[in-house]
Amino acid sequence: MSEKARRLHVHTFGSPAGIPVLALHGVTGHGARWQPLADALPELRWIGVDLRGHGRSPWSPPWGIEQHVADALALLDRLKIEDVAVVGHSYGGAIAVHLARAAPDRVERLVLLDPAIGLDPDDMLETAEETRADESYPDIDSARADKAQRWEGIAADLVEAEVAAHLAHLGDRWEWRYCRSAAVAAWSEMARPAPTPPAGTPTLLMPALQADFVEQAWVDRCRAELGDALTVTEVDAGHMLFLERTTEVAKHIREFVVG
Repeated sequence: MSEKARRLHVHTFGSPAGIPVLALHGVTGHGARWQPLADALPELRWIGVDLRGHGRSPWSPPWGIEQHVADALALLDRLKIEDVAVVGHSYGGAIAVHLARAAPDRVERLVLLDPAIGLDPDDMLETAEETRADESYPDIDSARADKAQRWEGIAADLVEAEVAAHLAHLGDRWEWRYCRSAAVAAWSEMARPAPTPPAGTPTLLMPALQADFVEQAWVDRCRAELGDALTVTEVDAGHMLFLERTTEVAKHIREFVVG
């Protein structure tokens, strides 16, 4: 496969002249999912990627965090961006932390939206085993209904946008556009010991109060490492907080990134 063919697929939003923001989605997600948040922050230059194994990016392995970090740095090089604010949701939050540790000179600040990092290995085994099962649908209506149930509390138009952007017709079934093997690998990566962002990195951590991904012990370690560079803002929402509480999340990001 050529180098060009291995490039991440990119979705761009907002102002080309704005502060660049690299947005990293969670497992089974895709870069277009950032559209509502980007619309609420149009002054920023949003770069929403499809992670390897997801969406329209290459699906070939390896699928580990180090590869995702390397992919992100290659993308920044391709776009000639020296330093960037990084927004990561769920697994994307874990990747964002590792990216900041691997290349602290390239990550100007971090926004971690209910990051999935350092999770319980037994829970991740159970989730990975569940992910191995078939998740396909006989028609679009079935896929839409399933997504609406999983995304309880999220507006119907956002569910519809997810269906339009992320559902693919394969053979006689409909499936979400991600590699199941890559998703299984991601749950394993989320069970790795959780590092903190490197000292001195301005970090906005936004845990979702209706989810249980962010461990208090990790937050305490982040406070010890970052001190005043860490801002913790809890959001009374489920795990998809940036879709459920877009205006609220956007307000905090604007204050943190733009000032």
